[in-house]
Amino acid sequence: MTDDLDRVWWKEAVVYQVYPRSFNDTDGDGLGDLAGVVERLDYLDDLGVDVVWLNPVYESPGVDNGYDIADYRAINEQFGSMADLDRLIEGLHDRDMKLIMDLVVNHTSDEHEWFRRSRAGDEDYRDYYWWVESEDEEGNPVPPNNWESFFGGPAWTYDEESGEWYLHIFDTRQPDLNWENPEVRREIKEMITWWLDKGIDGFRMDVINLLSKPEGLPDGTDPEAIVTGADQFVNGPRIHEFLGDVYDEVLAGRDVMTVGEMVDLTVQEAREFLYPEGDGMSMAFNFDHMRLDFGPNGRWDLDDWTLRELKATMSHWQYGLAGRGWNSLYLNNHDEPRMVSRFGDEAYREKSAKLLATLTHTMQGTPFIYQGEEIGMTNYPFESLDEVRDVDTIKNVEVLREEGTVTDDEEIMRLVRHRSRDNARTPMQWTAEEAHAGFTDGEPWIGVNPNYEEINVADARENSDSIWHYYRDLIEMRADEDVLLYGDYDLLLPSHEEIWAYTRTLADETALVVLNFSRGTPRFEPPEGLAGRDAELLIGNYAVPVESVEAFALRPWEARVYRLD
Repeated sequence: MTDDLDRVWWKEAVVYQVYPRSFNDTDGDGLGDLAGVVERLDYLDDLGVDVVWLNPVYESPGVDNGYDIADYRAINEQFGSMADLDRLIEGLHDRDMKLIMDLVVNHTSDEHEWFRRSRAGDEDYRDYYWWVESEDEEGNPVPPNNWESFFGGPAWTYDEESGEWYLHIFDTRQPDLNWENPEVRREIKEMITWWLDKGIDGFRMDVINLLSKPEGLPDGTDPEAIVTGADQFVNGPRIHEFLGDVYDEVLAGRDVMTVGEMVDLTVQEAREFLYPEGDGMSMAFNFDHMRLDFGPNGRWDLDDWTLRELKATMSHWQYGLAGRGWNSLYLNNHDEPRMVSRFGDEAYREKSAKLLATLTHTMQGTPFIYQGEEIGMTNYPFESLDEVRDVDTIKNVEVLREEGTVTDDEEIMRLVRHRSRDNARTPMQWTAEEAHAGFTDGEPWIGVNPNYEEINVADARENSDSIWHYYRDLIEMRADEDVLLYGDYDLLLPSHEEIWAYTRTLADETALVVLNFSRGTPRFEPPEGLAGRDAELLIGNYAVPVESVEAFALRPWEARVYRLD
């Protein structure tokens, strides 16, 4: 029945994202390290995940927590050594697990040797980055265009020494590489090959659709763009040439997984990047569902999301990539708030955490678990900006104050508590029995959420009804059910404001998923063709005696998955 499926290991995998700075500290310096990840491999194996995505551990000054790379082939000593990474690779492979690492090649650190030499005027390296001489009619330096940084303010910084501006779509200390220069492309391809030859199994590709900038660097003209200029530098004119070249020369013929983080990506554009029709990428992260709670003034403004919007947005990707690509399924990561606090309900933390996990493990695509998600970790109760470490949060708050958009301190902290990336970056909560939740013997680099006494791994593993055990059951269920891996997705009740229901169908197999995104008790009325069919409950977050699909009332944040006969 399933012999004709396009089976690929990364479609059937479950990925666990490790943010090493906050995962497990073994040397008492308050920062997680590679030895700490190695120490917890049995934990990940017990959970049942197949792939670990490791956030950057490369040499870096740490302005953007490692996404400002100073040496692509060296390990930051804060995290350990290359020998530690080798032990991690070996330990994962011994457990039949795989490792993907972050590939950050839109920009480097300003401490990278390439930028040091470029800034100094070395002819061999000057064109590794974007340098532009620009001044007004009176000879005063002015930015070359109106592009803005994702971290707030202009995307250009004036360098007094050289008398020119350099481009940085992110922090001022993250200068953008000039991919128009073939030497840059050669260096990057050699570096990618070097890592793959070391034995890693692929990459999560950071902001990979920003590499190509248009000739002449024209002003942004789209007032609806996520930041000014994004209409020019997102999916630039040579992006498919650049990525296709990387695939053809480096990735083709290797059994690897590549996940592109894509800014402002549409379904139609995604097909041009993804296997089997596009540039060969395994899958992409899109952000459509991550913007549903943006207010009129963008990301640093708050609005309410609705279930109808969330269903429509994620279903659009399910239908749009069916047979023409593959979805990545996530509701939080290191750049987003905790999913229970954002899409769930802290008053029903365990039930809503299980429901959200049911969603991400029963749609078509590869589920991504962000560390701590499997125990239902929540946003941090920030009371002061002094508790914040994230450069993105700090700089955007500065912009809000400078522009007068938000000046009230309490309103700013309300925004931070909802939006800051640091919500996801507080230390992993291992136990209530040790200081700092068992993350470190030292002083943690960022505060531990005070709810660790109630929310921690040790307690979750002891409780057979916990979120952790539910995740393990979900992972096992998905591995056993081809219909949940490869079946077609069909949305039911698209206008319902509380219930998200859908079927997955593969040949003569059908699974039914029913989710109540509310504290209420809405009644599910099975549509014609489903009512009365024999049913087996595969998983649920409440006890349910069932023999057939009938109308029923759902309890608050209830999730059910049936196999229909």
